[in-house]
Amino acid sequence: MKLYLARHGEAEPAAINPERPLSPFGVEQSRRVALSLKTRGAAPAAVFHSGKTRARQTAEIIAGSLAPGAPITILPGLEPDDPVPPIAKQANGFTGDTMLVGHLPFMEKLASWLLFGHDQAEPVFFSPGTVACLSRNGDSWSLHSVDTP
Repeated sequence: MKLYLARHGEAEPAAINPERPLSPFGVEQSRRVALSLKTRGAAPAAVFHSGKTRARQTAEIIAGSLAPGAPITILPGLEPDDPVPPIAKQANGFTGDTMLVGHLPFMEKLASWLLFGHDQAEPVFFSPGTVACLSRNGDSWSLHSVDTP
């Protein structure tokens, strides 16, 4: 089972648009990382996002390339400062390849929690548009790959 942890692409500044949709560059980042993932056979069965516009747009772009028709759903708990343990517990119950699209610092803390059992390690630097792929073997997770746009 693979878990793809994605940080949304570059967003518009809040001063320009308070909803902070993806900038044109952020759209391109999402397309590039989707292409990279696709060449390696990534095909998540489900894609979840935080509900924020930039995360939803990133999820739609990536899923449209990797898994057309896969459900794209809001998953409460993926906000920037949400606690990590509830989502980590859910991730341990996923049975198929899954993608989570969210924000900093949450994505870095989730990767740390799954890999090391605490949220202080920062094993992956999530620049905008980065996707880390974790693999689960039994009860343990390992870092499989990191794609940057």
